Amino acid sequence: MATDIKAPTFPESVAEGTVATWHKKVGDSVERDELIVEIETDKVVLEVVAPEAGTLSEIKVEEGDTCESEQVLGVLGAASEKGKSEKKPASQTKSEDKPGGEEKAAAKPVASGKSFEVKAPSFPESVQEGTVASWNKKVGEAVKRDEVLAEIETDKVVLEVVAPADGALAEIKVQEGEVVESEALLATFSEGAGGEGAGSEKESGASAESAGDQDEASAADGEEDAKIDGKILAPAARKLAAENDLDVSKLEGTGKGGRVLKEDVQKALKDGSAKKSAKPAAAAPKAAAAPVIEGERPEQRVPMSRLRQTIAKRLVQAQQTAAMLTTYNEVDMSAVMSLRSQYKDTFQKTHDVKLGFMGFFVKAATEALKRFPDVNASIDGTDIVYHGYQDIGVAVSTPRGLVVPVLRDTDSMKLADVEKAIGDFGQRGREGKLGIDDMQGGTFTITNGGIFGSLMSTPILNPPQTAILGMHKIQERPMAVNGKVEIRPMMYLALSYDHRMIDGKDAVQFLVAIKSLLEDPARLLLDI
Repeated sequence: MATDIKAPTFPESVAEGTVATWHKKVGDSVERDELIVEIETDKVVLEVVAPEAGTLSEIKVEEGDTCESEQVLGVLGAASEKGKSEKKPASQTKSEDKPGGEEKAAAKPVASGKSFEVKAPSFPESVQEGTVASWNKKVGEAVKRDEVLAEIETDKVVLEVVAPADGALAEIKVQEGEVVESEALLATFSEGAGGEGAGSEKESGASAESAGDQDEASAADGEEDAKIDGKILAPAARKLAAENDLDVSKLEGTGKGGRVLKEDVQKALKDGSAKKSAKPAAAAPKAAAAPVIEGERPEQRVPMSRLRQTIAKRLVQAQQTAAMLTTYNEVDMSAVMSLRSQYKDTFQKTHDVKLGFMGFFVKAATEALKRFPDVNASIDGTDIVYHGYQDIGVAVSTPRGLVVPVLRDTDSMKLADVEKAIGDFGQRGREGKLGIDDMQGGTFTITNGGIFGSLMSTPILNPPQTAILGMHKIQERPMAVNGKVEIRPMMYLALSYDHRMIDGKDAVQFLVAIKSLLEDPARLLLDI
């Protein structure tokens, strides 16, 4: 009995993921709970394990392809079952050797006549409406039960609409790009209707089988394989190669007898191996000749990671949706540095963690947030949400990009607790082991560009938060102290805030409060 291998349920803040690695090949045996595939999202890498012992009989989503929450990634067969490429009848293999795909299509299943209404899912309370992003099936196209019919994109997540039974779409009532509400009627569905082999166009277990499906579809339209530049091309492959102006002679065929399949053309498009050579340009006048550039000028094009795409999207969104403004100040770090120097050895011996600077900033920000609740609030549509707690996100740099894990209830945390938690975040971030729960929520964010040498910057908000504090490099500068010039270790502070929510006066006073607490750390202990 076949069992679907599905992606995990993504949280609301994660729209989609990318299949990073398949640890098993089609035909491999697996044990229950054995790791099969890893999915990379914009926040974490998720592991998918075998729901039961068996044999991987089909891979539906290849490495590098995107997937949605709970999407079927592959199929797990019984322990004795092999991959689909090994199960094909001899008659089918023989017919696929023929370039015209001359075998007759299997008889279509008889429709049972039962009709279903395909409706949009129930949206969460915070989501008012969605947009039909794509229809993955056409009217009359055969599908299997629970196969994805359509995707609905909301402002938070992408929701999947699946087939209620084996059959086919009878009518699409809401087209791509149109807006729908919760549980709106999207289409009608007929059970048992549709063409041969529901979902066969999705088969990826064996290229020869998918080629046979494509050839059958092409033959129905009166098309046949063609021989171009010594290559036998399936109709779908020929069409795709022509649309992208590829050099057919450079295509490598993996089908029977070296036939070029649609998958071969797609692979060539991806790696650029079949581009036509540029035609020699007409000789230009000597006077207009371009200067000759000697030496190699290498370039490398790589796809942007899902995390980097999400970071880019959120940063642009923050600048487009918030009335963002930044106010600056500077803090004399002499007192904090003196305190740290005096007690760092005792602190490490007592708490088994080093005493850093971030703990002081987290505690100072926590106290300032209690005094200025507007800075600790967030905007939800036309509502203001005031938080009666302080959850502070701390920006952490990882090999995959910047992530912001959250310290919970910082008002109840001691300096040692803060330093231990930040150290743990940093280690797990470098190892790719931060969980989604670690990075959800947060009422305020602190980012420290000073560890990389930044002297001054303008941090960008982390929506839906309304403020973010930027720390910078500690640098000795001449300062006027009691009428005399003294060299002091100074740090510039930057507070970016949403002017829709926070007035300039409150933003400035909030930053001054942090400055005062850091320049006289005893205030943190005395709560004054």
